[in-house]
Amino acid sequence: MIFDILTLFPEMCETVLSTSIIGRAREKGAVAFYCHQIRDYTKNRQKQVDDSTYGGGEGMIMTAQPIYDCFKVVEGLRGKKPYLIYMTPIGKTLTQKRVIELSKMDSIAILCGRYEGIDQRVIDALVDEEISIGDYVVTGGELPALILADAVSRMLPGVLSSAEGITKESHYDSLLEYPQYTKPYEWNNMKVPEVLISGHHVNIEKWRREQSLKLTYERRRDLLREANLTEEDELFLRRIERKC
Repeated sequence: MIFDILTLFPEMCETVLSTSIIGRAREKGAVAFYCHQIRDYTKNRQKQVDDSTYGGGEGMIMTAQPIYDCFKVVEGLRGKKPYLIYMTPIGKTLTQKRVIELSKMDSIAILCGRYEGIDQRVIDALVDEEISIGDYVVTGGELPALILADAVSRMLPGVLSSAEGITKESHYDSLLEYPQYTKPYEWNNMKVPEVLISGHHVNIEKWRREQSLKLTYERRRDLLREANLTEEDELFLRRIERKC
């Protein structure tokens, strides 16, 4: 998959995308990232990409022209219009389900806003989807864009060493992940649950499933509506409910 990130801070994005698992996947060609400086496409001498908002109000708005021209160059490089996502607090909240859906695309472009946002007309003309990473506001779209790019990249073949590692994680099947432990067996007067050292894999999987169900019920009960629950899962959840 190819990611094109339109930003005023490409160096910020490059630093993150060149490190750790994503950086290694990028080096071996499992995923490609290209960061484009929007400021390079402005037509004024001052390289200004923002202006005051019509109707008054504090803050500045990113102007449409440099964003539009930058995206058109990206479109020319790809030979077709990439699916363009604008990271904004007013977008739909990102979910693991949407991450999986996006991972099936060939090419995604991500637009990073700054200041008080961008001119609505460029959104209307180009943007296919608006996404938020949560009910809070950060100083720019770069961090949300990197979160989206990381989450989608992890779903691609060759990025992670184990496909099972993906399916066992929180939110993949609308359940939170079970607790995990490593050596030593006893630390600070706390021991690893006996079932995990029993060697009985059926019991271990049952314990992990029940822990996932319990955590999801306690912390994110809303997720259970989308989870693929068995009859045994339903019985376990009813037992938890009766105890509450």
